[in-house]
Amino acid sequence: MKKHTISFLSLVVMAGLSLSTTAQTLTKKAKLTEVEMNRWSHLDLAKDTIPGMSVDKAYAELLKGKKGVPVIVGIVDSGVDIEHDDLKSVVWTNKKEIPGNGIDDDKNGYIDDIHGWNFLGDITKENVEYERIIKYKSLVDEKTYLAAKAMNDKKVAEAAQGKTRLEQMLVTLAESQVTISKVLGKTTYTVEEVNAITSEDPAILKSKSDMQRILSYGMSMTELKDVVQKQLDGFLALLNGDNLKTDYRKVLGDNPNDITKTKYGNNNVIGPDKEEARHGTHVAGIVAQVRNNNLGGDGIANNVQILTVRAVPDGDEYDKDIALGIRYAVDNGAKVINGSFGKAFSPQKQWVYDAIKYAEKKDVLIVHAAGNDAKDIDYNDNFPNDSDDKLTEFADNFITVGALNFETGDKVVARFSNIGKINVDVFAPGVKIYATTPKNTYSFLQGTSMAAPNVAGVAALIRSHYPKLTAKQVKHILMDSGVALDNNVIVGGKASDTRPFSALSKSGKIVNAFNALQMAEKMSKK
Repeated sequence: MKKHTISFLSLVVMAGLSLSTTAQTLTKKAKLTEVEMNRWSHLDLAKDTIPGMSVDKAYAELLKGKKGVPVIVGIVDSGVDIEHDDLKSVVWTNKKEIPGNGIDDDKNGYIDDIHGWNFLGDITKENVEYERIIKYKSLVDEKTYLAAKAMNDKKVAEAAQGKTRLEQMLVTLAESQVTISKVLGKTTYTVEEVNAITSEDPAILKSKSDMQRILSYGMSMTELKDVVQKQLDGFLALLNGDNLKTDYRKVLGDNPNDITKTKYGNNNVIGPDKEEARHGTHVAGIVAQVRNNNLGGDGIANNVQILTVRAVPDGDEYDKDIALGIRYAVDNGAKVINGSFGKAFSPQKQWVYDAIKYAEKKDVLIVHAAGNDAKDIDYNDNFPNDSDDKLTEFADNFITVGALNFETGDKVVARFSNIGKINVDVFAPGVKIYATTPKNTYSFLQGTSMAAPNVAGVAALIRSHYPKLTAKQVKHILMDSGVALDNNVIVGGKASDTRPFSALSKSGKIVNAFNALQMAEKMSKK
């Protein structure tokens, strides 16, 4: 399913705790302020009645004056803008390499891998896995091929509907922008100025309503148009069959079906187009953007080095790239790896499983996004995972994260988030998360892609201050110390489908940094 941010079309369609983990019912008394929205994942459930992770409370009451040890966090993603002002001071540097000398100084097979490795080379776009299966039918069994073809047929039908919606959205955008600009006498305006417009003209009132909805997405008009157009272009390519005609991998010169050939790609961890590193830059920022520096938002962890593995294109990642990317991060000292990606088909899943086991053997925790299909992954495939039969885990260093909404009560679970009493471990904030984006910008993004790095950040905090605890111990601390909710919640955005929050994940809990650090303190003394 590629990177686990929620698509724009989906948005349009969807329009003082102590160590106690006692279940609580959420009721937010007022709308979130701008300050609260920018850092809601850091706030406290009891104090702020916001389903955050009590990160600020942890720093104020548990970590004040404590430094901890540096922790390397691997970001396996689309690339990271390591030149961003809020990230460049937390970028991992390979001290065994001499920059720019064209020599593999550390003899690991990757020349000048100063800040990580780019397994995609100059590739930005890629087929999704079911398209590749259709193209290379001979490499899979008949059952897998038929399942992939059925999914492709479904996606083509959805693209036809999505194309119509997005084309109308662009028309509405243009018409409303012209109307509102005439009323206000300027082309740049705020949502407050739009809200203040009064008129009896039906056309103006319609444009006001449309613009209020458009501005509520938290993007500038230019960003919004770009996002809509990009997704529209994707639908057009799908409808035209372009994706089945293009071999993106050819540019790289690598055979993705040969795991023995490991030396490919380059050391440009941003990638050939900085804008295409938006997803990975946002993920890195959630974990580690510098705290309290008056720039943008704050990261969860304050003693982290970001190691970038570029392996997730605009499309589905190859199993080979993910397997080698995990091993690369492990071999270069990562203690936590974030994986905000996933897909429904995984032809070479064993390569990834072996890499997860390798990380377990090396005491590395992998934090993975649960996915954005509003499905129960106890019954629907979502790769990678840590249970080939969806029942028995083959490793205990892999934690899968669902997404929370900032709204409270029965809307606390993000309407797009996958669930699973067996295969989702915990939930964490994943809607409208404010973090770094390329070229010194910041944006709100949402998806289980954002929930995972929130948890990776808490994991890094634990490993920084309690380095003797194992990856397995940290995983179970994150699950056991979380806060349980005792209310029923809406699942998949369907008001008719309400279930106990406790039934949506294995732990039935929300990750809580304050509780986790207290539990780590107690466990470290045993």
